Amino acid sequence: MTEGEAARPRHTGLLALVLVVAGFAYGWRAQSLPLEPYYAAAVRAMAGSWHDFAFGAFDPAGTVTLDKLPGAFWLQALSVRAFGVSTWAIVLPQVVEGVLAVLVLYRIVRRLAGPAAGLIAAAVLAVSPAVVALDRGNISDSLMILLVLLAADAVCGALADGRWWRLVLAGVWVGLAFQAKMLEAWLVLPALAVTYLVAGPGAIGRRLGQAVVGGAVAITVSLSWMVAVSLVPAGSRPYVDGSAGNSLFEQVFVYNGLGRVGEASPLQVLAGQGIGLVTVGGAPSPVRLFVGDLGHEIGWLLPLATAVVVLGVGGARGRPRTDRLRAGYLLWGTWLVVLGAAFSATSTINGYYTAALAPAVAGIVGIGVVDLRRRESRTPRVVTALLVAASAGYAAWLLTSVTLGAPAWSVPAVLVLAAAAAGLLLAGRWVRVGLGVGAVALLLAPTLGAAEIVARGAGALDTPFEARENVVAIDRLFVATPALVRKTLPGLQEARGGAPDLLAVQSAAVASVFSYPDGDEVLPIGGFTGTGPSPSLDQVRAAIAGGQFHLVLAFPSADPRIAWIAQHCRPLPDTPPPFHGFYCTPADAAP
Repeated sequence: MTEGEAARPRHTGLLALVLVVAGFAYGWRAQSLPLEPYYAAAVRAMAGSWHDFAFGAFDPAGTVTLDKLPGAFWLQALSVRAFGVSTWAIVLPQVVEGVLAVLVLYRIVRRLAGPAAGLIAAAVLAVSPAVVALDRGNISDSLMILLVLLAADAVCGALADGRWWRLVLAGVWVGLAFQAKMLEAWLVLPALAVTYLVAGPGAIGRRLGQAVVGGAVAITVSLSWMVAVSLVPAGSRPYVDGSAGNSLFEQVFVYNGLGRVGEASPLQVLAGQGIGLVTVGGAPSPVRLFVGDLGHEIGWLLPLATAVVVLGVGGARGRPRTDRLRAGYLLWGTWLVVLGAAFSATSTINGYYTAALAPAVAGIVGIGVVDLRRRESRTPRVVTALLVAASAGYAAWLLTSVTLGAPAWSVPAVLVLAAAAAGLLLAGRWVRVGLGVGAVALLLAPTLGAAEIVARGAGALDTPFEARENVVAIDRLFVATPALVRKTLPGLQEARGGAPDLLAVQSAAVASVFSYPDGDEVLPIGGFTGTGPSPSLDQVRAAIAGGQFHLVLAFPSADPRIAWIAQHCRPLPDTPPPFHGFYCTPADAAP
């Protein structure tokens, strides 16, 4: 039996352990996790109607779509159809997707640098706080990450045999990822293209042709659902939220694309109504990902990964063009740069966005450790010792900047372990032991962050050791508010007076907390932000005239629809701010 054959059962067992840990972290207390109510309400609507499912409708009546493509929410809706409406049924697809992503990353890095590198990468990804938080919720990024990793796996397979079908398959995976998270899925295309064009087999003309075909397939699959829905007459489908002209292309490429750079994001528009939503990350900045809540999500190993990529690509000079280690550095390095730049430039960012950087960070760390271990000279050991020390110092600084959750012993533990690792590496003896101790030192802080998320029962909208004001705001919006709504539903049902709709609410985001508990129709005025053109004033008047609803909740607004309601319907006293409440009857809409 060869050494590799003897090591195979050990690698398999360790991989199984990593997958079990990932599954536990992502799925623990799934029934009580705080859901994002806007997506949960849409999933419940799609699970109850194939028409709503097909068009990605937000509300049971199918008046308006989600403000993004519904790919990931289709899987959640199918889970709800299979298992019934519950938190765990909605979270289940993300748990499965997260575990599969760890497995696929292991396969990719193993192809590039061997099983040891694959195991390290899988472990880093499994305990990344951004990933743990993301996969404990109902956010579409989990599916997007899995699908783009499958695309990267297909490209890495093509590095070995150069077969066309692998590039076509990579394009299909990216196209499907687009259905989950739109333009963000396309951000990995440069990484896939650069890797194959530099390190793929065969002549450059053949590689270029294969890359073009793969890209064309990605675009075709990406746009297929949008084109199909756009061919359906407007009167036979929900209005496309996030667009002024009922256009999916406007929703995807403007509202969810170019409009996110240099303009107010949908969350900022909604917050301007007085809701007081908390976002993380601060203003766009090159250092946004390294500080504050985003640093606690993804920053722990980000400087280390950046440095390792630079050193790895530089150290690969003189190697064959098809060298796998250099291909790995190119793949993950380009991935890291492109997505990192995009996240640094967008108007606002949710912490869970940064989970898309985690595979690149994990892949770089896995490949880098194995690469450095193979080098026998003193210089790589000195460089590694310096990187461990600097990264540990940065992690200790991040730990001292938190306001919740970090144990008092974490900072000295990180620093002592890092010092021990640096000493072993500089001494030149027990290098592998030094690398192992260094890995423990650098993984300790993010692992504690991930454990804090799991122990707190937090979900996708939380960050590890997050600021106290964030915890209060998120608890109010996603825990206290739904609980309050459940208490007020009997009164709302009584005031409903037999009307088909429970009530009408300005903003689908606010309507969701009323519609999700029982699956009632709550007419969303203005879509997610409350400022969209659907339904029109004539449609609102017709709905009131037909007795479709009686109760209305709206922001103080100059919106013509709200102004008309305020003029013709009776105000409800004691409506909690920032809302104004109204009671409407068919007579109020009489000409």
